[in-house]
Amino acid sequence: MIRLAVIADLPAISACAEAAYALYIPRIGRRPAPMDADYAALVEAGHVRVACDEAGVVLGFVAYWAEADHVYLDAVALLPAAAGQGLGRKLVGCAEEAAREAGLPEVRLYTNAMMTENLTLYPHLGYVQVDRRMDAGFDRVFYVKAV
Repeated sequence: MIRLAVIADLPAISACAEAAYALYIPRIGRRPAPMDADYAALVEAGHVRVACDEAGVVLGFVAYWAEADHVYLDAVALLPAAAGQGLGRKLVGCAEEAAREAGLPEVRLYTNAMMTENLTLYPHLGYVQVDRRMDAGFDRVFYVKAV
């Protein structure tokens, strides 16, 4: 089940971000930006969806919001035990569906170049690389998908 996150989900969202992104710290040399995002503000703004199991345990989340001409996909994270089951694809699909529902033509996102798994994943999901540059001290790769 995927649902809108509520404030009570914050501990699970933070734990999920920590678990999902920790493996990248040695590659990047510091904490990836999603580990330190203000998820309380994002949840309060209605920008976070959580994926839960049948018992209501949070297995992952996605953060996204509408901009003037696209939906911006900010973060996707899964607990390691929930990876490889298509749940990440479903969470990304929430942002894509939000773009379609809002009449926006595309979803935009970026990932860190050291998150090499994502450099294969996003093109597999139909995203096209449009840029790569240093941004906020990170080597970032930018993607767009028309919806």
